[in-house]
Order: sequence, then structure tokens, then C-alpha cells
Amino acid sequence: MDHGQHSGMWVPSDPPTWGRMFIPHVGPGSVLAVLSVVALLVYLGATLRLRRTGVVWPWWRTLAWTAGTASLFAVTGTWLNGYSMVLFSVHMTQHMVLSLITPLLLLLAAPVTLALRTLPRGRGVSGVPRALLLEALHSRFARFVSHPLFTVPLFIASLYGVYFTPLFDALMRNALGHQLMLAHFVVTGLLFFGPIVAQDPWPRSLSHPARMLELFLPVPFHAFFGVSIMMAGSLVVTSFTDPPAGWDVDTLTDQGVAGGIVWAFGELPTVLVLAVVFFSWARSEERRGRSLDRAADRTGDAELAAYNARLRAMAEQNRR
Repeated sequence: MDHGQHSGMWVPSDPPTWGRMFIPHVGPGSVLAVLSVVALLVYLGATLRLRRTGVVWPWWRTLAWTAGTASLFAVTGTWLNGYSMVLFSVHMTQHMVLSLITPLLLLLAAPVTLALRTLPRGRGVSGVPRALLLEALHSRFARFVSHPLFTVPLFIASLYGVYFTPLFDALMRNALGHQLMLAHFVVTGLLFFGPIVAQDPWPRSLSHPARMLELFLPVPFHAFFGVSIMMAGSLVVTSFTDPPAGWDVDTLTDQGVAGGIVWAFGELPTVLVLAVVFFSWARSEERRGRSLDRAADRTGDAELAAYNARLRAMAEQNRR
């Protein structure tokens, strides 16, 4: 089967169909696809190591990591990645998965917690990786890049700053630029959703109301971006001007589909994260209630007894 080239990057010669979209294809421009396989193997190895110590890692976290790495491979290690070089709608699907779906699934898997539990402790060479991870989590740089004043503008700029400037076309011209852009989408999603999902120790922690507020801040910008792409009367970027002959692609219609994908994709992750934050909030309140009950049991309700004693003393004083 003959394959075409686009800006030095592989593109299937056959027009896209659902059957062809997820045919595996790993080449020089599939760095993230290879990393997804490595990440899956490392995570599974860590869970097995933990199990040998008698600690059972939650199955749903392993499932989340498997799904997250699978979603990363699905859009970077298949024909979809090739089609994303010439069709705006396919590229935008790739962008939305990498910035919204993949980061959420990876974060739900709590990889930092798993690493801290499995990496060796100690002062020797074996303890260096764990010490470096802890140092990185508490570093000034980590606190800066996890601050909402950095993560929210970065998340919004990943849409407007990439597509409404010459940056996108510049990055699409070579394989390295394309890989950097895809990696940027993943990292931006991790930085934005990390403190909101809050399944791991994070450089900054937010209250549950603040997490909900931060989640909703980019929503109108995201929706407006999608609508503006849908309504545009001319091509927003030049990279998709010339789709392969014979594919019967109307570029403006395809761009409208790309805008619709952005607009539609914003809903599902928001609902999912909102559910995670809500149930986390409910669990924390439940834990707080249980700890107060335990404290009351230990002190024999001493605080309540003291309070009642004060009320009786005040009542006695008023009667005098």
C-alpha cells in the first residue's frame, strides 16, 4: 500500500474511514505513542511491586491509567495521526483527546502516589529517584506552573494562541514541531486538571469550591473558540488548504466540523471532573465527620459537657 508524505511526515494515501482510522502505525513521528506503551508497562510493573509488599492498588486506578495511555496511543500511534496532518477535523479530535481526555484519565490513576509508594526510600543511590520527585513537587518552579494564574491562561492560549496566530502553521511544517505541539497539549491538560482532580500530592492544593471555580473559568472561552471556528468564512490555518486529491474534502466544511468538535468536547470532561470533585468533597466531609465522632468518643464528649456546664452556670447566675 502506497503512503504519501506531508511536510516530511507520513500520511495515508487512502481516504479516511472508521475502519482505517485506528490501524496502528508507529514511525519517526510517533514519540508519544512509544512513550504511552512505556508508561503503561512501568505503571503495571509498579502495581505488581506494590502487591508483593501486601498492598493492593485500587483496580480502577490501573484501569484509568490503561485507558489514558490507550487514548494517547490511539491518536498518536495510528493512521489517525497521519490523517491529522491533512484534515482539520481529525487534528482537532486529536487535540481534544490529548488535552482533555488523556490527562484526566492519567491523573485519576494517581501516578505520583504510586511512585512515592514504590520507589525505594533511603539516603543511598537507590533513594535518589524518590528524593528528586519530592524535591520537584515542592520546588518553586512547580508551585509557579501549578498556579491558576498560570494554568488557566495557558489552557486558553493553547486554543487562541496556537490557531489564531502563525504558530500552528509553523509547528506543522516539520515532525519535531508537530511532536512538540502534541506534547504541549498533554502537558497543558495535566497542569490545568492536576490541582482540580487532586488525586495526587500537588505543589498547590485548592479548596473544593476553588477547584470548581477553576474548572469553569475556561468553559466560555472554550465554547466561543469552537463557535468562532464553526462560523469562520475562510480558512483559519493554511496547513489544511490542500487535502489529497480524490478524497473529496471541502476544506471549509471540514473546518466547521473541527469547530463543532471543540464545542462538543468541552461538555464531557467538565461533567466528569465535576463529579470527581463533588464526590471527593462529599468523602472529605464524611471523613471529617467521622474524625470528629472519634474525637468525641475519646474525650467522652468533654467539649459538649463543658459547653452544657457553661450554660448551667450562666442560668444559675441569671437566677441570682
